[in-house]
Amino acid sequence: MNKEDKKTVILGASTNPMRYAYTAAEMFAERKIPFVPVGIKKENVFGQEILDLKEKPIVADVHTVTLYLGPQNQKEWYDYILSLKPKRIIFNPGTENQELFDLAKANNIEACRACNLVLLSTGQF
Repeated sequence: MNKEDKKTVILGASTNPMRYAYTAAEMFAERKIPFVPVGIKKENVFGQEILDLKEKPIVADVHTVTLYLGPQNQKEWYDYILSLKPKRIIFNPGTENQELFDLAKANNIEACRACNLVLLSTGQF
């Protein structure tokens, strides 16, 4: 699969360089992997406008959703996440959530507990 086919939604995107979601956006940009940042602040990160999570933006052809929302902030977005019809959801450290993990599996979505930054760094993404 080409990297162009791995469009990724960064859920919990941030323009704060101290956040892992920011580092993930930077790594996607460097590797020319298409990404769509979705968060709560309408700003830009590495040339991409952060789409407003509250508006539940429609994103087509999503391969991966990588989570940077803590489990306590995920429940209200379950339906939205599943509506993106990703092939997989990456539960980054601190975002692990068995309920959403099980929902993903029930919807034939690969669910993995992994660190997106490690996957990108080691060529496993």
